[in-house]
Amino acid sequence: MAAIWKRGNYWRVEIRRLGQPRQNRSFDTKAEADAWARQVEAKMDRGELADLKELKEAERNTLGDLLLRYSEKISPQKKGGDLEILRIRKLCAEPIAQIKVSELRRKHMADYRDRRLAGDLESKPVSGSTVNRELNLLSHVLNVATKEWGIHVAVNPVSAIRRPKENRARCRRLRRPDGETPSEEERLLAQLEVKPRTTSGAYAPGGCRNEYARPTVMLAIETAMRRSELLGLLWPDVHLADRYVQLHDSKNGEPRDVPLSTRAVQILTELSKKPRHASGRVLLISPEALKKSFTRACERAGIKNLHFHDLRHEATSRIAERLDNVLELSAVTGHKTVQILRRYYHPRASDLALKLG
Repeated sequence: MAAIWKRGNYWRVEIRRLGQPRQNRSFDTKAEADAWARQVEAKMDRGELADLKELKEAERNTLGDLLLRYSEKISPQKKGGDLEILRIRKLCAEPIAQIKVSELRRKHMADYRDRRLAGDLESKPVSGSTVNRELNLLSHVLNVATKEWGIHVAVNPVSAIRRPKENRARCRRLRRPDGETPSEEERLLAQLEVKPRTTSGAYAPGGCRNEYARPTVMLAIETAMRRSELLGLLWPDVHLADRYVQLHDSKNGEPRDVPLSTRAVQILTELSKKPRHASGRVLLISPEALKKSFTRACERAGIKNLHFHDLRHEATSRIAERLDNVLELSAVTGHKTVQILRRYYHPRASDLALKLG
């Protein structure tokens, strides 16, 4: 029988049974203590309780230790592993990463959620979708630690908290010229041009420092390819004569051939004249460098609320104007269902009005 008593502001539980390691834990409420005690005793009856080694591992390792191990063992196997490793590095700098696994409670996760949503002196507020991605990562780390690494986590604390609302689906497109103001595409590409160096060797003010940022953005607008697909593109998969590129491993796990517009062929032809890297990559820029270049160019151009992934929405909408067949459009963009394709197709009301006559 479990012993439950109140100690200060917490409820303490202790379970002793012959032949089983002693179990003890603290909770915020008596109801939580009762539920945990029943769960542990049921596991003892079934012989499923964690052994002493698993309990010691949970007391020895912090959440940050698990995150680092996950970034070394699991993240490199994922398609978006590079970005996930960067996210893990940021998580490791959070106070929650210093908490022992055996001491993790839902309150810690709830406090982390609320702080990220509200922001503080060290970080800006983030969206509900961002927090959910981080919580999903933390939850998977704890599940892997339990199932594969022999580290005891009685109850995943992420599963016990309320999730924030997801953001509304984005429908941002590049704005057209307005009077004498150039279009957002023109202003963005102008700020991504590489400026020459001065006589002192420094770059001239404005512009971009990476020569591959501008062609990457231009190809994104022309092909509707994802950032990972663009940055993973290899020269042996580029067929300029037949005007298409091959993607062997897209996000949905299926290969596809992406047709190239005349402008896309011109961009790739210019890139083919540059010295080729030993890796065979077409666009020699990292995801983080591209993100910084794109964000800074938008700031210099006075463009607000534009993400790189919005270019896929823009490209899909433009291609849809030239391809009336939904199957042809989905073959270009790689969307498996019409429902998902609709999230990326945003026709302008003014264009539809012209079609109506």
